Amino acid sequence: MKILRLAAAVAAFSAALVAAWPGVSGIASAQTPATNVSAPDFDGGTRWFNSAPLTMSSLRGKVVLVEFWTRECINCVHVLPHTKALYDRYAADGLVVVGVHTPEYDEERDLGALKDAIGALDIKYPVVADNDNRIWNAYNNRFWPAIYLIDRDGHVVYRHVGEGDYDRTEERIRQLLGKA
Repeated sequence: MKILRLAAAVAAFSAALVAAWPGVSGIASAQTPATNVSAPDFDGGTRWFNSAPLTMSSLRGKVVLVEFWTRECINCVHVLPHTKALYDRYAADGLVVVGVHTPEYDEERDLGALKDAIGALDIKYPVVADNDNRIWNAYNNRFWPAIYLIDRDGHVVYRHVGEGDYDRTEERIRQLLGKA
């Protein structure tokens, strides 16, 4: 009986923790995509690479993958080949990839080092430096790497945090592009 009460208390505490955890509510997660949540804009970006500054209104009608990353994050480096492959595979079909480089450490704020990293990592899609965490905060993001998919109407419909689930992310992209 005592074990059952303890298990019930742990379950209740876990549920409360998940409900209160920053970034879990509001914007969609991979498990429970929200609908009609407008994607925040890229206001506050420090500098754009590989592109002139983009806005969500200029991307209306496109499927957009927004990836939060940082150049010194090993998990971000592991996800990068998959993001690049999605860009290469679906850009001609209307997928726009935007890398949002939000520094975790002070040295990652160096725009010259970021430019060098973009070149060394052979990133061809647009990247915006988010040195003041304004885009990060607008998305209520809390993790590196994190991917957000935005439909043609500008709504966040999918989020994935961390490595893995690459097939599911690609499946959602194909659905949004009408290629499923």
